[in-house]
Amino acid sequence: MKSIKDNLSLFWQGALLSYIALFAWLKPVTYLASKIIMPLAQILFFTFLGTYASGKEAAPYYVIGNAMQITAASGIFGVTMSIGGERWSGTLPYLFGTPANRLMLFLGRSFMHIIDGILGVVIGLSWGALLLGVDYSHADLGALMLTILVTTFSTAGLGLWMGCISLITSNVMFVNNTVYFALLIFTGANVPVASLPLWMRGVASVLPLTRGIAAARLLIAGESLSTVSPLLWGELGIGVVYVFLGYVLFKTFETIARTRGSLETV
Repeated sequence: MKSIKDNLSLFWQGALLSYIALFAWLKPVTYLASKIIMPLAQILFFTFLGTYASGKEAAPYYVIGNAMQITAASGIFGVTMSIGGERWSGTLPYLFGTPANRLMLFLGRSFMHIIDGILGVVIGLSWGALLLGVDYSHADLGALMLTILVTTFSTAGLGLWMGCISLITSNVMFVNNTVYFALLIFTGANVPVASLPLWMRGVASVLPLTRGIAAARLLIAGESLSTVSPLLWGELGIGVVYVFLGYVLFKTFETIARTRGSLETV
C-alpha cells in the first residue's frame, strides 16, 4: 500500500513540477495568448481558406478538425519539452540516478499537458461556436468530452516518444514543428483522409488524431457513442503503442548512458 502511495505521489509531483518548470519563464499574458489567440488564429486561417475553396457549408469541417488538432500543441511541444528539458537544464543525471519508479517518472511528464490539451480543444470549439456559428446542439457532449480525452492522450503518447528522441538530438524544435504541421495534413484536420494518396492514408492510419477527429465530427453531427466507439478504441490503442515505444526508448537510452558513463550526451 505504501508503495502505491509513494508511486502516486511521485507521479503527481513529477507531473506538477515539470509543468511549472516548463512555463515558469512565461508571463501570464503570454501563456493566455498561447491558449486563446493561437487556437483562434489557426481555426480562422484554415476555415477561411477551406471555405473559400469548398463553400461556407464546409466551415464546421475545418473548425472541428483544427480545434481537435490544437491538442498537438500541448501533446507534441509540451510533452517533448518536458522530457527533453531534463537534458538541456542539466537534470538528466539526477533523473537517471534516482531509484524512483521509471514508469511513474515517465508518465508523469505528460499528465498536466493532457489537461492543458483538453482545455485547448474546448477553447477552439468554443471559438467555432461564437464566431463561426458551428452548431453543437446535436452532439452528445459527454461522448465528445471522452473523445477529446482519448485523442489528447494519444497525442501525448506521440509526444512522449518524441521526447525520448529529443534526448539524442539538438534539432528537437525542427522535428516538433515538422510533426505538428504534418498532423495538419495527414490526420484529416483539413484534407479528407479518403482523398489522400494511398501511402499518405497508410501514414495517417498510424498517427494519433486521425480517428479522434473523425469521431468528433460524427458526434457533433449527431451520431451516438456506440457508433464512434471503434474509432475511439483505435485512437486509444495508437496512444498506448506510442507510450510503450517511448518508455522502451527511455529505458534503452538510460542503459546506454550508464554503460558509456555520459549522461549528458545520450
